[in-house]
Amino acid sequence: MNYEGPVIRPPSEANSLILQVTFGCSHNRCTFCPAYKGRRFRIKGIEEIRHDIDEASAYDPGTRRVFLADGDALIIPQPKLLEILDHLNRCFPALQRIGTYANVKGILRKSITDLKELKARKLGIIYLGIESGDEETLAAVHKGTTCDGIAEASARVKDAGIKLSVTVLLGVGGRERSLMHARETGRLLTRVQPDYVGALTLMLVPGAPLYDAALSGSFILPFPLELVRELKIMIEESDLNHCLFFSNHASNYFPLRARLPRDKEASLQLLDTVLNQPDRAVLTPEHLRAL
Repeated sequence: MNYEGPVIRPPSEANSLILQVTFGCSHNRCTFCPAYKGRRFRIKGIEEIRHDIDEASAYDPGTRRVFLADGDALIIPQPKLLEILDHLNRCFPALQRIGTYANVKGILRKSITDLKELKARKLGIIYLGIESGDEETLAAVHKGTTCDGIAEASARVKDAGIKLSVTVLLGVGGRERSLMHARETGRLLTRVQPDYVGALTLMLVPGAPLYDAALSGSFILPFPLELVRELKIMIEESDLNHCLFFSNHASNYFPLRARLPRDKEASLQLLDTVLNQPDRAVLTPEHLRAL
């Protein structure tokens, strides 16, 4: 397998074959993300991709799940993407699901018919970074889309019958817009109705423009309990049906896993208990947090 640079995948794809079909991210302007800075985006050649699939098939022909890396494999033109998925299905007869990251631009370049063609070839889940439902925050972090764009792209994925897993980013609005960010993100989640929501906490990392903004004082990260409060408000303001909401990523100060709407009230009560603690004993220590 020919991997180039750091290869990032969702936690839920830990047991999947990671097939790198692109290098980097086609957008690569988000101020909070250092992952692909300094890397020019490109799509791998079809022969190189075929070679990797053939090599992986020879090693483990019983592979059941494949994740297409890097940042947004869905940006690949439809004919080439169909060719990749067809070859995966030929080489892995036990294949059950293919997953990929995507951004709004990549999704909206696909028609519902295109997405259904991918679904028929076992593209079963798309991971979409929402980050925030606050328009001002989306613009500030150079997300490259709006709430309407996010909602339209999400609807297209769901209409095609593909599972939608979204991420939201605690703290990305800074202290100044913390409450607005949390409230509007909960409301956007209601519009989107994803199958899964993963809440991560912003970590300021060298190489990301937001890190430099924090050093200069133009961006102030909320305190840990303020980040937990954001999580509570997001859940409080959302009205989700048949959704698994979790904040068990290593970046978070408090892990939570809830099936919504069933566990909504219990989750809010638990978060109230955490927020009313006099110290940080219930929060994850800094040395255990990571990207």
